[in-house]
Amino acid sequence: MTKTQDFLMLAIYFLFIYWLSDQSSIPAPIWFEGQDKLYHAGAYFIMALLAWRVVRHLFDKPIIVCFMSVGFCSLYGFSDEWHQSFVWGRESDIADWVADTTGATLAMLLWYQWIMRTEKKGTE
Repeated sequence: MTKTQDFLMLAIYFLFIYWLSDQSSIPAPIWFEGQDKLYHAGAYFIMALLAWRVVRHLFDKPIIVCFMSVGFCSLYGFSDEWHQSFVWGRESDIADWVADTTGATLAMLLWYQWIMRTEKKGTE
């Protein structure tokens, strides 16, 4: 994919997350307490992978790309929680932001590990 396509995919995902956050409630089945944290972590896991596709065009070293992707997602998660504090029927929760950042971090840890394993195999 091109830089423009990578950026467009991330922008569309941002708009989707923003739209979800702007709803007074999200109809989702609740099977156990804290399930929303898994939703947050999963959403930001995906966001981190999309962010990586954009950030990789700006930096050469994979570790820097991963750190920047997590930082970017964490900042977006923080701004999303702030946004929710203004939406009727929603509330801002620091635990949601922690889940966002955790999901992004997990994505980049796994991605970085895969990159390093792939590069190691390529040099053998």
